[in-house]
Amino acid sequence: MQSLNNFFVIGPGPSSSHTIGPYRASLAFKELIKRRKVSYIEVTLYGSLAFTGKGHGTDEIILRVFKDIDVFVYFDTKTKTKHPNTFKIVAYLENDTSISRTYVSIGGGSFEDLNGEPYDPRDHYPFKSFDEIKEYMKKQNYTGLDQIVDEFEPNLTPYLEKVLKTMFEAVKKGISSTGEINASRTLKVKKVAKEMYERANQIKDKYEKEMLLLSSFAYAVAELNASKEIVVTAPTCGSSGILPAILYYAYHYEGISEDLLIRALKCAGLVGNLFKQNASVSGAVHGCQAEIGVATAMGAVALSSIHNLSIYALEYAAEVAIEHALGLTCDPVDGYVVIPCVERNGVYVLRAVDAFLYAKHVSGLRKNRVSLDNIIEIMKITGDAIHPYYRETSQGGLAKIIKD
Repeated sequence: MQSLNNFFVIGPGPSSSHTIGPYRASLAFKELIKRRKVSYIEVTLYGSLAFTGKGHGTDEIILRVFKDIDVFVYFDTKTKTKHPNTFKIVAYLENDTSISRTYVSIGGGSFEDLNGEPYDPRDHYPFKSFDEIKEYMKKQNYTGLDQIVDEFEPNLTPYLEKVLKTMFEAVKKGISSTGEINASRTLKVKKVAKEMYERANQIKDKYEKEMLLLSSFAYAVAELNASKEIVVTAPTCGSSGILPAILYYAYHYEGISEDLLIRALKCAGLVGNLFKQNASVSGAVHGCQAEIGVATAMGAVALSSIHNLSIYALEYAAEVAIEHALGLTCDPVDGYVVIPCVERNGVYVLRAVDAFLYAKHVSGLRKNRVSLDNIIEIMKITGDAIHPYYRETSQGGLAKIIKD
C-alpha cells in the first residue's frame, strides 16, 4: 500500500478522480515538456471523464495547469478504453514533432501513466490484506492500527495535523455559507448546511440533535466540495464530508483530543487504503459504493478507534458499513457532484454511526462470518458487475430521470 499522504489528498473539488487526478497528471506532463518549445496541446478525455468531465470541471483544471499554452480539450464518448477515467495529452512542438502520454485517474487523486507507473510508486506498507495486518499486529504485540502507521510512516503526523485542520476549516466554512452551490450552473441547488446546523442547535432531544448536527457537518463539506473549494479526499472528494463530520463532532461536542483524532485518521486511512489497493475508491470504476461506501467504513473505523474498541470490533465496524452499501450506484445529475452526492454524505455519516454502534454492542455476541477482506473482495466483484450507466457516466438512475 502507498503512503497515507497520497490517500488523504488536499485539493480542489468536486472530484478527486476528475479534478485532482487529472490536475496532478497534467503537472507531471508539464514537467516533462518544460524545456520544449510547444505550439499547442490537445487533451482528449474518454469514458467517465468524457461523460461527466464538463460537470466535474476536468477541462477547467487542465486549462489551469497549462494556462500559458494554447490547449484544446475534447470529450470523446465513443472510444472504448480499458479504464473509464482515461485521458491523453499531446504536446505539438514547434519542430513538427510531438510528445504524448496517456493517463488513467484511478481514484482519490492518484493516477498512472500508460505503462502503469503510479504517481507515488513506492509501497510504504507490505500488507495485501487485513488478515496480514492483524497477523503482524499479533506478532508485534500491537493493539491499534495507528501503531502500524507509526512504524511504517514515522513522520506522517505533521501532515495529518494539516489534514485535520483542512477538514475542520471546510466544516466551519460550510456551516456559515449561504446561496447556491456555485458549481451547478444548471441545477440551481440551494446550500442548506447552515440552516441545518442552526436548526440542530434548537433541538432539545439529544439523539436527534446529534444526528442532525453530524448531517449538517457532512453537508457543509459536500456543498463546499461541489463548489470546487478545498477539501480532503476521504477517500474521495465526492465522499469528503463523512469523516470530517465525525471528527469535528468528536472534537467540538465530545471533547476528544486532537491526538486521538490523529490516531483515528491513521486507522481510518489504513483501512481505506486497503479498499483502494484491492478494489477501488473511484465511482467511475465501482460505483458510489467505492466512494460513499468506503467513506462510511472509514467513519465507523474512526469512531471505533476514538472509543478504543478492539481490533476485531473495528474490523466488524468497517465490514458492516460497507456490506450495507454494496451496489450503491454513482449517477450524478448533469455530471455535477450535487445530486445525490451532497445528501448522500449527510445520510451515510449516520450509517457510519450505526456501524460503530453495531461494532460496540453486537460484535461480541457472536463471531462475524464475513471478514473485512471478504467484503472488499465482494465490493470489487459487485463494482465490476455494475452497468456503466451507473458508474459516473450520468447515463442512468437519477441522472436520467431528473432533467434541468
